[in-house]
Amino acid sequence: MKRCIKIAIGVFASAIIIMLVGIQYLLSQPAPAGFPILEYHIVQEKNPDRAYEYNVPPADFEQQLDYLQQEGYTTISIRDFLRAKKGLQELPEKPIILTFESNYTELLPILEKRGLKATIFMVTNDIGRERYMSWDQLKDIQHRGVEIGSHTANHLPLTEMSLSEARDEVKLSKLLMEWNGMDTIYTFSYPNGKYSEELLKVLEEEEYLAAVTGDAGLNTFETNPYLLQRINIPHPTFGLTEFKWRLIKGRLMAQLGIWQH
Repeated sequence: MKRCIKIAIGVFASAIIIMLVGIQYLLSQPAPAGFPILEYHIVQEKNPDRAYEYNVPPADFEQQLDYLQQEGYTTISIRDFLRAKKGLQELPEKPIILTFESNYTELLPILEKRGLKATIFMVTNDIGRERYMSWDQLKDIQHRGVEIGSHTANHLPLTEMSLSEARDEVKLSKLLMEWNGMDTIYTFSYPNGKYSEELLKVLEEEEYLAAVTGDAGLNTFETNPYLLQRINIPHPTFGLTEFKWRLIKGRLMAQLGIWQH
């Protein structure tokens, strides 16, 4: 029995060493083309009930932003990317897109202090409810330079309903925001990151121009605009080191061609 345990430990240790050597080799190679999109959810001091893993406290968030600045990244919006893809503007040397769900009180001052761009995806029927942005706050944050996108009307997995029901979720969210004074809604975030080929066509028919997934990787002008790669940034358990590894994961997925669109 002891011998079996020792063999198992030896095999596991060997696998770890091989993996680390492989990662080191990949990182020694030229970086793949493309830029990251980061998937944040909440940025607030107090961790919300039942959503601890989705919250990045402001101090950790600012530390992450410091690191991105040191690495030479410049924030853009998804709309900037779409315009650049059409040749209507130039992208910075190292672009990055920051995406969030409903944030206002603590997130907005941090973004404005640093002059950063961001995209926020809204669940339309949650607007105005407790702990969510109001319509007035949403209009304010848009006027102050934050891009607004759709996260459906009710945040239900679109792949678990009929295509007609999914279309209603997608269409209603866009219409409600535009009727309430938002700029034209061009961007979309799949609830729980779940999508299908049929949904891509629905988004195009409903006049969306881009959508983000939960598939880590990097984005180029060749990336399917309805399947943009996005790197999840959860509550930091291991501080800035974990954040750096999240960025490395995006690069490695791009290099290995895993779940790249």
